[in-house]
Amino acid sequence: MSPLQSNASATPFRTSTTPTFAAVGSPYFGILLACMAVIVILSNIGASKGVQFGPIVTDGGFFLFPFAYILGDVISEIYGFKVNRKAILTTFALSVFASLCYWVIIALPGFTDDYGVAKQHALTEALGPVPQIVLASLLAFLAGQTVNSWIMVRLKAHHGERKLWVRLMGSSGAGEFLDTLIFCAIAAPVIGIVGFGMFANYVLVGFVYKVGVQYALIPVTSVAIRWFKRREPSYVEAQASI
Repeated sequence: MSPLQSNASATPFRTSTTPTFAAVGSPYFGILLACMAVIVILSNIGASKGVQFGPIVTDGGFFLFPFAYILGDVISEIYGFKVNRKAILTTFALSVFASLCYWVIIALPGFTDDYGVAKQHALTEALGPVPQIVLASLLAFLAGQTVNSWIMVRLKAHHGERKLWVRLMGSSGAGEFLDTLIFCAIAAPVIGIVGFGMFANYVLVGFVYKVGVQYALIPVTSVAIRWFKRREPSYVEAQASI
């Protein structure tokens, strides 16, 4: 660890209203981007399954997706809007690539015995709806994350290093609402959700759950952001120059 990083680890960041962002150069951004992409791709697979807990209707990717937004918050806070936009587009491209791979896998000729036919049917049922889910997810993620990141960075421009919790709460609500509405509107028919009642349930449950998870994890997200800030060399240098 460099003396600059060591010193930053021992002292709190300044509470200046000047916004500080890191340059992309250390391994940390790559780790955050990889985690976000994996979560989105797995969420797309899980979302092809409709899930019901009594009167509550959702999909199989519901428990994963809020963490993609948490990672987006971390990237926006540390690296800024432009870098997070690149992360969103990279995740978008990787999700499309994964969907194309599923299509090729399904199209490949399989074994013709009973077991092979059963496996092909199961694979088609599991991954067949994924392209439509990916379309819904990508449009929703692109719109929601862009709004989420923009609000996060605009609030940071106003508050600087102060009031991180305000940025996390304000950006999450707006971004998740737009994301949930777009995704549910496109994906609901694909996973078997029909009728206005079920659709409204799907949207409401999805939004409340996602925002609830993000709000509940704000203390953890805040700790993670501070941890990365103290270990991201260019962020430490930018803080030292204020």
